[in-house]
Amino acid sequence: MAELLLELLSEEIPARMQVRAADDLKRLVCDGLKAAGLTFTDARAFTTPRRLALVVDGLPVAREDVSDERRGPRVGAPDQAIQGFLKGAGLASLDQAEKRDTGKGEFWFAVVTRKGGPTAEALPGLIDAALKALPWPKSMKWGSGTMQWVRPLQSIVALFDGKVLAGEVAPGGAMKPIPFCDATRGHRFLSKGAIKVTGFADYTAKLRAAHVMLDSAERKKVILDGASSLCAGAQVALKADEDLLDEVAGLVEWPVPMLGTIDAAFMDVPPEVLIVSMKTHQRYFATTTKDGLLANRFVVVANNVTRDGGAVIVDGNERVLRARLSDAKFFWDQDRKVRLEDRLPALKNIVFHAKLGTQAERVGRLAKLAIEIASHVPGADRSLVEQAALLCKADLVTGMVGEFPELQGIIGRYYALSEELPMAVADAIGDHYAPAGPNDRCPDAPVSIAVALADKLDALVSFWSIGEKPTGSRDPFALRRAALGVIRIVVENKIRLPLRAFFKADDLMAFFAERLKVQMREKSVRHDVVDAVFALGGEDDLVRLLARVEALQAFLGSDAGKNLLTAYGRAANIVRAEEKKDKGLAARIAGVPDVALLEQIEEKAVVSALADVERIKGPALKAEDFAGAMAALAGLRAPIDAYFEKVTVNVTDRPELRLNRLKLLNQIRATMDSVADFSKIEG
Repeated sequence: MAELLLELLSEEIPARMQVRAADDLKRLVCDGLKAAGLTFTDARAFTTPRRLALVVDGLPVAREDVSDERRGPRVGAPDQAIQGFLKGAGLASLDQAEKRDTGKGEFWFAVVTRKGGPTAEALPGLIDAALKALPWPKSMKWGSGTMQWVRPLQSIVALFDGKVLAGEVAPGGAMKPIPFCDATRGHRFLSKGAIKVTGFADYTAKLRAAHVMLDSAERKKVILDGASSLCAGAQVALKADEDLLDEVAGLVEWPVPMLGTIDAAFMDVPPEVLIVSMKTHQRYFATTTKDGLLANRFVVVANNVTRDGGAVIVDGNERVLRARLSDAKFFWDQDRKVRLEDRLPALKNIVFHAKLGTQAERVGRLAKLAIEIASHVPGADRSLVEQAALLCKADLVTGMVGEFPELQGIIGRYYALSEELPMAVADAIGDHYAPAGPNDRCPDAPVSIAVALADKLDALVSFWSIGEKPTGSRDPFALRRAALGVIRIVVENKIRLPLRAFFKADDLMAFFAERLKVQMREKSVRHDVVDAVFALGGEDDLVRLLARVEALQAFLGSDAGKNLLTAYGRAANIVRAEEKKDKGLAARIAGVPDVALLEQIEEKAVVSALADVERIKGPALKAEDFAGAMAALAGLRAPIDAYFEKVTVNVTDRPELRLNRLKLLNQIRATMDSVADFSKIEG
């Protein structure tokens, strides 16, 4: 068995594209190998800022002959079918096919043998096809070439069984092809000249000697360990940021963490401003004090080893950061000279959407909607809710948000506090975009809840009204996220909000049902249970709905629930089958059965049990004691089991008795469906 080593060396690959590109390279090459009939034991992909690498282990040195048998049309089939069969099988005539009797007639068969041969002969074309099919989010052409790649491709290492494959990749145009070779390059600054390699083990060892860590997981560990050690020495703690760690690991081949200092003049600027400026513009890690406050130290990860221990690099980064933070401090000082309320007229100049008006018009809608919502939020002061809703978008016209869009809402809160506005108003301004994702904090203060719900419900209703609904993977206005945000706020705070009162489209509630199923699936709640409760219709109180869902799932998980579901299915199936035969039957079997026609003890027992259920179920549902309602249903199990064991429903010689017994089965179905639509339950 042999090893395939592939390395694509190029100019710097954007960090955000590296992991996906490595996965795509592995997928395309492996799919090509399988299509060529080549088996392998393992495939691993790696990425650094300048290279994609792939190693495939356990490949055969030579391919065996492979026979592929194809069945064609029946003997005597039309000529068009025969010719299509011959073309697909690569045969010149029927003389090259076999005629076989399959027991169902005679058919033509073709046995196509693909000759084997050295694996090395199949690999170059396979690699070339994989490279040209590699999908990049953004790509470019270089020189006079026509080939598209993320950055100019410089060299291709392609070794099989320790030998260079005979192949090349042509960029097109007047550019020379890039031949497969056995030479790569190390770190751009810490290594010189070409490095010849003989296989993956040799490749990784020589790259490390040339200051290149091939494995991104190793680079992340070096960054994290080094940064943590530096912070511990300075008596600060590294602020965790997985996304930034992933990105920085994709920017360096030989990471060297270093500790810098933030000028004291900037420490009175809100910490979020400093963190965003360091992360977004400079890719620096922030640090915190023992009290969890932002510390005046930052971690920069260099891609170099210097003789002075990084003193010049740290000094240079501190100067760059000083310039960045000077801008931030300027905006912070200037913005506070204008009150948020005085900025509201400027919102008329910002278009929210061409069909939905300006931000000023939207703010008017938000204020009205938030006041309506406030009546359903315990403790929400309507005047404070209105004030917060009117001011929540005012920071969009500040210099700070113009420079750092990520701070909208957050910086508005700081400006509100500097104006000594009520804390509840300031917090609502800061919270009204939340939650921005599944791991984001959910607003829990009454005023914040009302304004955050208004922001999301207005977006949903407004975009729905102009036909801008999410389709497939397309959701340009993040309406799925808005719906999930509404669900989280309502459910986590137990807000009894009648959603239909705020919707103008019936299908918007169905959209919420789908989002709710997605969220509940993560909590191991079955989607069919959610469907069973939604199918009752008219339920738009998510707190009550989920309480019913939880009770139903618990009931179905019990032996009584499972057995009763079986009995329900039996009763419903009989009624459904009879209704299909007789279109007018549904109307005739509605209502309760005639007591005078109950002949057997088992029939009377079911009627009695149903009456007991009705006595308990009504008050239980009214009191939202859904577990109690489910428990009442459990009492139906034994009588229904006995009914099906002893009673014949379709007594064809006695039409009135048959109709009465169908009424009883329909009453079983109706009684259970008043708690949840059990027909939606799978199994």
